Amino acid sequence: MMTTNTHIPVLLNEILEHLPLNSDSIYCDLTLGRAGHARELLKKIPNGALYGFDQDKSALDYSKEVLSEISPNFTLIHTNFVNAASELKGRGILEVDAVLLDIGVSSPMFDDPSRGFSYRNDGPLDMRMDQYNGRKTAADVVNLYTLNELIKIFREYGEDKSAVRVANAIVEYRKSKPITSTLQLVDIIKEAKPARELRKKGHPAKQIFQAIRIEVNDELNVLKDTLNSMIPLLKKGGRLAVITFHSLEDKIVKKIFRDHAVVIGNRNLPYQPEAKYRLVNRKVITPTEEEIEINPRAKSAKLRIIERK
Repeated sequence: MMTTNTHIPVLLNEILEHLPLNSDSIYCDLTLGRAGHARELLKKIPNGALYGFDQDKSALDYSKEVLSEISPNFTLIHTNFVNAASELKGRGILEVDAVLLDIGVSSPMFDDPSRGFSYRNDGPLDMRMDQYNGRKTAADVVNLYTLNELIKIFREYGEDKSAVRVANAIVEYRKSKPITSTLQLVDIIKEAKPARELRKKGHPAKQIFQAIRIEVNDELNVLKDTLNSMIPLLKKGGRLAVITFHSLEDKIVKKIFRDHAVVIGNRNLPYQPEAKYRLVNRKVITPTEEEIEINPRAKSAKLRIIERK
C-alpha cells in the first residue's frame, strides 16, 4: 500500500524542457525519491528505459507502485548514487541519454520524525539516508566527535557563525548524559546561540542539522565522485542535470561542469583541443515565483545542466 506522503518535484517544467528524451531514450534518475520527476519522464520514453536509484528502501517501494501504473520499462536499484555508473555498466549500459540528480532531502524523509532529519519534530538522531548500511548516525557525530571536529564540520558544512559556541555547548552537555534526540539537540543549539542569532529569520538549528547530515552521509565527496563517473557515460547530445539546494553543493557542481566544458589551450600546439562537453545554461536556473508560492521548499533550488557535444 502506498502511503499518503507526497513529494512535490522541484523545477519539474524546467527538467522536462531541458532533458532530451525520445521514445527510446535511456534515462537515469539518480535520486528517485517518490518518483516526482521520474513519473513524468517515464511517460516520454515508451520504448526506452528508466533506471532509478535511491538508498531509501521505502522510497523505492513507493516508486515501484507509482511507476508500474505508467510503464514496465524501469529498473529500480537500492544503492547510493555514487555507485550508479558501476551498476549501469554491470547491466551492459555504457551510454545514457539523460541523467538527473535532485540532491535535496525528500519531503517525506524530512517530515518523518523517525528519520532524524527534522529540527521541528522529536525523533532519534539518525540522519542516515540509507538506514540499512550500518554507517555512523547523527548521534555518533554529536556524542563521539572531538570539539575541533565538531567546529570544523559546523563551519565547513553548515557555514554557521556560531559553530564554536554550539560545539562547546554540545561537548559540555554530553559530559552529563548522551544526546539522543533531535529536539534535545535543538535545545542545546538554541541555548548556545546569542539572542541576535535567534532573532534572525529561519530556524536556528537549520545549519547545524545540515552540517551533521552532510557529515553522516559524506554528501559532498559522494557528489564529486558521482559527477565524475556519470558525465563520461553521456551519449553525444546527452545531458546531465543537477538540482542543488545550498551553496556548497552548487559550487562543486559548477566547478566540475566547468572542468569538463572548458579546455585550457596551449599556443605551442599545432591545434587547440576542443572540450567534449558544453554548459547548457551558464546562468543558473531557479524556480519561478509561482512555483515557490506552491512549494516554499523550492526557494533555494538551483539547476545546472551539462551536455556532451
